[in-house]
Amino acid sequence: MILHLIGSVVIGGIVGFLSERTGFTRNGILPSIIICVGGAFLFYFIRIMFGFRFGAPGVDAIISSIGALIIVPTHYRKK
Repeated sequence: MILHLIGSVVIGGIVGFLSERTGFTRNGILPSIIICVGGAFLFYFIRIMFGFRFGAPGVDAIISSIGALIIVPTHYRKK
């Protein structure tokens, strides 16, 4: 159980770093990593509490990290 949490956080950090390096986002490396790790961490607990999942824990971490990157920066961006 704890290994799934650590793996989700690591995968979230990797997704945040890669999304910034490839130009998918323009938030900065550290903010992108924080957003992705937060999304993966949040979805991990939603998976535990409610049993909602897309597949394996790694797939859940990737999908939730990308979803957090799409939702958070566009929600707070100035118009």
